[in-house]
Amino acid sequence: MRVEIWSDIACPWCYVGKARFDKALAAFPHRDQVEVVHRSFELDPGRAKGDVQPVIAMLTKKYGMSAAQAQAGEDNLGAQAAAEGLEYRTRDRDHGSTFDMHRLLHLAKEHGRQDALIQVLYTANFAEERSVFTEGDERLVELAVAAGLDADDARGVLADPDAYAEEVRADEREAARLGASGVPFFVLDRTYGVSGAQPSEVFEQALAQAWGERSPLTLIDQGDADACGPEGCAVPQR
Repeated sequence: MRVEIWSDIACPWCYVGKARFDKALAAFPHRDQVEVVHRSFELDPGRAKGDVQPVIAMLTKKYGMSAAQAQAGEDNLGAQAAAEGLEYRTRDRDHGSTFDMHRLLHLAKEHGRQDALIQVLYTANFAEERSVFTEGDERLVELAVAAGLDADDARGVLADPDAYAEEVRADEREAARLGASGVPFFVLDRTYGVSGAQPSEVFEQALAQAWGERSPLTLIDQGDADACGPEGCAVPQR
């Protein structure tokens, strides 16, 4: 079974939602037969690479709320994250473009390190004091290496603005086609969708339902036919 997760590194509910999904997946009896693929979704796709601002300032401008309201929301998110065992800095974080991070996630997918990289990026953005937006490409290279990627491979992607750019845009077009207007957005076997950072119990139910309704393989009996198996291949009789 394949689970695709559309998310953005700048999305706090994606950070929390991944922890809740991971908890459900860990308890799922068939977890070893579940492939998880992370898909790209930018909350702020038009933001320039060098356009960085404090999270509170971004929230007040984007949603028309007061600084006090924005801070209260961050405090609530911090409590939600803590309930899942996650660290969350409720103050002095910043916000910027995540496009390069998504491009690196596509590199990581080719090397089987996608889940490791997205977790490293989430932790760096939401829990650590250093910024993922203001220290330049070498900060992202450092995080890519922490996730098990080669430093030169990561630098090569960041130096080429076209590297994996179409893959990111394709993910975003697919999200729109599937009706995802926000993230996190979970799609199970292209049959069920789960929107938002739902409780772990909801993910447990979704996994069980999607697994239970998978179509079994139907064999068409066409009589004996030559084939190869664990014991070898059939010997032609004529």
